Amino acid sequence: MATFLYRCPVDGTFEMHWPVGTAPGQVTCPECASDARRVYTPPLVSGGSREAMALIDQTERTRYEPEVVTRPARPGRPRRGAALNPAWQRLPRP
Repeated sequence: MATFLYRCPVDGTFEMHWPVGTAPGQVTCPECASDARRVYTPPLVSGGSREAMALIDQTERTRYEPEVVTRPARPGRPRRGAALNPAWQRLPRP
């Protein structure tokens, strides 16, 4: 059974369960008995492991809440995970 979202003009949205491919476009609202239309949303599918989902969530969060650098990096210590490209050594330093 899949979960489908419907919107009632009086009571708002509610969920109903139907077998895949059998959900009607319009149903009766269980609260007020008025007609409710189906709301089309993206499917809720798993994106992978818990670690992968945490990484995706963190990346998405930085779009709206970027991490702010409060002080410059300490000189003499390469950043962890930074690739050591010899061409980068010729770049000007602040």
